[in-house]
Amino acid sequence: MVIGSKSSKTVVVMPAYNAATTLERTVDDLPRGHFDEVIVVDDNSTDDTVGVARRLGLTVVQHEINRGYGGNQKTCYKHALEHGADYVVMIHPDYQYDARILPAAVNILENGICDVLLGNRIRTRGEALAGGMPPAKYFANRGLTIIENLLSGQNLGEWHSGFRAYNRRVLEVLPYERNSDDFVFDSQFLVQCVHFGFKLGDVPVPVRYFDEASSINFRRSTTYALHTLRTFVQWYSHKLGMQHDLFRPTESPIAVVPDQASAE
Repeated sequence: MVIGSKSSKTVVVMPAYNAATTLERTVDDLPRGHFDEVIVVDDNSTDDTVGVARRLGLTVVQHEINRGYGGNQKTCYKHALEHGADYVVMIHPDYQYDARILPAAVNILENGICDVLLGNRIRTRGEALAGGMPPAKYFANRGLTIIENLLSGQNLGEWHSGFRAYNRRVLEVLPYERNSDDFVFDSQFLVQCVHFGFKLGDVPVPVRYFDEASSINFRRSTTYALHTLRTFVQWYSHKLGMQHDLFRPTESPIAVVPDQASAE
């Protein structure tokens, strides 16, 4: 892919499942010169996602079995680190998120303002609904985000974004391999970020809802919300002394809590 002029390396990762009809449009939106590589991890799709990714010249990793959304992200981050990424941007390849925001997101990370940056689809209610977000999903997103902010001490516009950017250290420190392979991976990951002292922020990103955009049904959304709240129970229990693997540092020597790390 396009190689940027800066010395740091930015890798875009896309956890893909049946994204053949939207992958190319998502890639086309990526601002050239602001990333070094795109890694598509295909979770055993039944369509031509792999063929499209290869035709576009992207790095392709294939799962022989479907590992789930969280399992897909684990592979994404493993390969991004192995490929020398300093900054990792995860974008759902369903064209729901405007990838043009990538340079601004990475710039915020480069300047040390944040360690983790989310794309916020809900700058205003009117914009979110005008972009096609179903009202039920809007109010569920807002309600759960308010609860998550209160429990975590954060002030994010939304916790449930498919556009996320991280500096390398976040992925080196977090024990995300212990997280679920399902959708709650996202919530577990962010609670871990808070626990290990990383700085979280967000940037506005236009929302696009349409037939091909991925979305989970009501039953799975409810399960996701309940598992998210369970994650907070586990976190609070851990802080009270009841150890939980999700919040125990990795055994790697580089996995040191940020405020305990020596100055570089």
